[in-house]
Amino acid sequence: MAKWTARDIPDQAGRVAVITGANTGLGYETAAALADHGARVVLAVRNLDKGKDAAARIAAKIPGADVALQELDLTSLDSVRAAAGQLKADYDRIDLLINNAGVMFTPKATTKDGFELQFGTNHLGHFALTGLLLDRLLPVAGSRVVTVSSQGHRFGRIRFDDLQWERRYSRVGAYGQAKLANLLFTYELQRRLAPRGTTIAVAAHPGGSRTELTRNLPALVGALTAVVEPLFQAADMGALPTLRAATDPGVLGGQYYGPDGFGEQRGYPKLVTSNGRSHDVDVQRRLWAVSEELTGVTYPLV
Repeated sequence: MAKWTARDIPDQAGRVAVITGANTGLGYETAAALADHGARVVLAVRNLDKGKDAAARIAAKIPGADVALQELDLTSLDSVRAAAGQLKADYDRIDLLINNAGVMFTPKATTKDGFELQFGTNHLGHFALTGLLLDRLLPVAGSRVVTVSSQGHRFGRIRFDDLQWERRYSRVGAYGQAKLANLLFTYELQRRLAPRGTTIAVAAHPGGSRTELTRNLPALVGALTAVVEPLFQAADMGALPTLRAATDPGVLGGQYYGPDGFGEQRGYPKLVTSNGRSHDVDVQRRLWAVSEELTGVTYPLV
């Protein structure tokens, strides 16, 4: 069976794709590939100078690329609300929302709203952004919300008794919780979207990819990573599961895509499975309710 590559992306002309964290790494490669196939890509980034540089690189690589910028700081709910408001003013439709931005293994810190940094950025920021933009996706047949998780979800647990890791912090455990939350969110969102029949929620993970995410690795893990990093794949390959989840006509809501190689660490995108905890419906619903309470964002869905 043929391997799925960026050449398999269908024509994206007329489609609007909003991509968080699109100035570098996986997000940049995702944006460039979509622009190369005709989409209007909106780079939703925290640092506008880096965003401008990324847009310039895409324009130089792809003559005629349709690229726009939107300032977005996922560590601030005020910024999320402002960005969503501006995007809704600028676009009467959004075809793709790709929740790609994230932080990994950060030292103990909080967002501007007091949430643990990894949970607040990777999950709560995207939960709020998606809910605020959903009315631009729902009327669009074939629209998708794609959320990037990772193999890290396998060592994650949702600590409802200490979501913000105030008692004892583990940067690895907090990352696992955040990435598991990405999947729980995707599956619960899909269940709520299904009756509408227009928009689907899908997840993807990049396997082992060489990106800036590894800059916060603990010393021992970082040393081990430096040894095995040559085995990691380049960011353009790591972006393929996201791109397939976003564009392959055969994708169904609630699916999860990752690399097809050993341990899903590298290779071409295929349909993969997530762990049992990610499919716990009670946890999905509880996390959803908590996320609405923490962010103050209520979705226009039953």
